[in-house]
Amino acid sequence: MDVRHRARYQTAMGGSKWLNPGPRAVGWWLLALAALIAAMVVVGGLTRLTGSGLSITEWQPVSGVIPPLSHRDWMTEFDHYKTIPQYRYENPNMTLEQFKGIFWWEWAHRLLGRAIGFVFLIPFLWFAWRGAIARRNWPRFVLLFVLGGLQGAVGWWMVESGLETRVSVAPYRLAIHLGVALVLLAAIIWTALEYLRPNIPAPPRGKTVGVRGISTLALILPALVYLQMLLGALVAGLQAGYIYNTWPSMNGRVFPEHMFILSPWYRNFTENPGLAQFDHRFVAYCIGIAAIALWLWSRRLNIRGLAQRVCDLVLVLVFAQIALGIATLVNQAPLSLSSLHQTLAVCVLGATLWLAYEVISRRQV
Repeated sequence: MDVRHRARYQTAMGGSKWLNPGPRAVGWWLLALAALIAAMVVVGGLTRLTGSGLSITEWQPVSGVIPPLSHRDWMTEFDHYKTIPQYRYENPNMTLEQFKGIFWWEWAHRLLGRAIGFVFLIPFLWFAWRGAIARRNWPRFVLLFVLGGLQGAVGWWMVESGLETRVSVAPYRLAIHLGVALVLLAAIIWTALEYLRPNIPAPPRGKTVGVRGISTLALILPALVYLQMLLGALVAGLQAGYIYNTWPSMNGRVFPEHMFILSPWYRNFTENPGLAQFDHRFVAYCIGIAAIALWLWSRRLNIRGLAQRVCDLVLVLVFAQIALGIATLVNQAPLSLSSLHQTLAVCVLGATLWLAYEVISRRQV
């Protein structure tokens, strides 16, 4: 079939962008999926901040899609909640209407997770069938889908930690739950960039050493942001944002009191609120220094084009996030600032990954 006949055929069948999607269509689909995962991270943060994460005490992957529809259904769910320590010790006077308020947050969080599964699976099958995703890349997408399913299992493992003896989920399980979500988000963003910006040119001679160095730093930066977000989950889980609400000192000290009071010593990194907040502050400073160094290095190498603009964006986002973190801390972590802080953290992670891809791809030279 020649070009003219093919064009007529595609027009008659409704256009080529649907019947014959290309790599860019796959890339935009993956970015939309990444946006949904980012939204789920934010909703998950709000679920925790509102104390809603233990309102649904059973894991029902299929039937859980349907919320309570009658007063009897609501009372059944409420009775289940009354059996856990959080209700007995923290909310013994909670009314049914108040329970509905926390239930809807957790239900929305779980529903969004299920929706992400469908938004991944159905388009993937279509793109694979139409050849937009090469057969050699199918295992990679299957692995991403499995990782998404694992995230759901880890989420329930986290919830279980708060159903027997605790009034909240275990902080380290909260951090692991967030960590798996961020790994999935990062993998999807990187894959999307590979589809949207392929055919990478090689660097010219004479700049190889400089490019290798800046490429290493460009990879370290999102790794630091990832670590910082995990530390943020520990801070949230330990409610460490309600102590040492001064900056730059910690109530007049450089280090928190009783940094290693727990035994064995390594428990302090996941269970000591003061040390968790100190670690969160320290890594924030490291990220700020790395962002400045990367920006200055990009100027020294005379990086051009989109890579330089993304580098500028990263610098702005990093210091906006640091300023927002300080504001959240000194105001004792109000809901609005805490949620905005987490939302901006997701944006910083995405921007640093984008920058790493641009730098490593040698597009800047």
